Amino acid sequence: MQYHALSLSKHGFNVTFVGFLDSKPHQDVLREENIKLVPIAEVKGVRVGPKILTYVTKVIVQVLQLLRVLLKMDTQSHILMQNPPGLPSIAVAWLVSALRGSRFVIDWHNYGYTIMALSHGQRHPLVRLAKWYEHFFGPLATHNLCVTNAMKDDLQKNWGIKATTLYDRPASIFRETPLKLQHELFMRLADTHPQFQSERSEDSEAERTVFSVRDLTDDTVSLRAERPALLLSSTSWTEDEDFSVLLKALEEYEGFIKGGASLPSLVCVITGKGPQKEYYKKLIDSLSLEHVQICTPWLEAEDYPVLLGSADLGVCLHMSSSGLDLPMKVVDMFGCCLPVCAINFNCLHELVKHEENGLIFRDSQELAEQLKSLLSAFPGSEGRLGTFRRNLRTSRGQRWDDNWDQNVLPLVTAP
Repeated sequence: MQYHALSLSKHGFNVTFVGFLDSKPHQDVLREENIKLVPIAEVKGVRVGPKILTYVTKVIVQVLQLLRVLLKMDTQSHILMQNPPGLPSIAVAWLVSALRGSRFVIDWHNYGYTIMALSHGQRHPLVRLAKWYEHFFGPLATHNLCVTNAMKDDLQKNWGIKATTLYDRPASIFRETPLKLQHELFMRLADTHPQFQSERSEDSEAERTVFSVRDLTDDTVSLRAERPALLLSSTSWTEDEDFSVLLKALEEYEGFIKGGASLPSLVCVITGKGPQKEYYKKLIDSLSLEHVQICTPWLEAEDYPVLLGSADLGVCLHMSSSGLDLPMKVVDMFGCCLPVCAINFNCLHELVKHEENGLIFRDSQELAEQLKSLLSAFPGSEGRLGTFRRNLRTSRGQRWDDNWDQNVLPLVTAP
């Protein structure tokens, strides 16, 4: 949604950006004069009594809050929202659009009811109500965007909604990171995360960033001769991503090294915050790993693309609850020419091309074997990992701006 706001602003629109301020927006959004931020508060609902009472009161308060915020604003030509989350924002945004003559646009990234079903089950009354709600209010939008052709077909067939496919594309900030910026980032991270250190190489040809891991044993290779590989994943720590798959794979990878395999040690960085983060941090703390270090930092918006552009391999554990959306994190990784190992689901092939820009796996054992295969030639560039990176460099697709101008600008400028 920050990308949407910036694109609208660049084309001369005055944008009112409504949302939770639990994390700081990107500096580009904060600096843009045409974008006004209107924060809304996180609502908890009644904290006593049955859970259904908490949920109902939370929704009611959110409805009133959103109505107040949207009706206080100047009349907007368009109201654009992302779904999910759509309860209660779809109904409120549609109502305000109808009252004020605004055009209502939904950007479908998934279906909210399928996410609810992960924790409650398909037949739970709340899930069935949420499904009815999205099916009723979704078709009332003036325009619809969606993130895959598979979702476009499903919206047309099962919802009666004609949507425009707007594939997520990386912004220009996602690119391979120069060594100097890598060095500066790791110096900052080292203050709070000892897994990161950055040293100047004695190699006279160039400055080289070196990752240092606290618990590497003395008999491992010299850090100046060879560095651990940087493995990166990002998450909102929700139920549609099972990080135990990655942790089991890392344990198997540790076993490969102890068994004599010639593999680099790993620094595995998992960025993000969310409801299951503390649960997985406890699992991570319980692991006994000598050659793999795992850290879970929260990064500022400006630092995330720099870290992504410094990594050697990305891992995606996003399991689409609907089987119809694509992980934005992989889009950003590809923008940085970062090869990816991604867990399989129905329409992933629209983004990840197996054996071309990454690998698709089904379980922790297959992921461990892929890590072993991809990193066997590390840090050289002659192996499969280097091939995937070269393929990404030569097959750069559209960036966000061109994609948005082609697919969304005509919708918001049409008479």
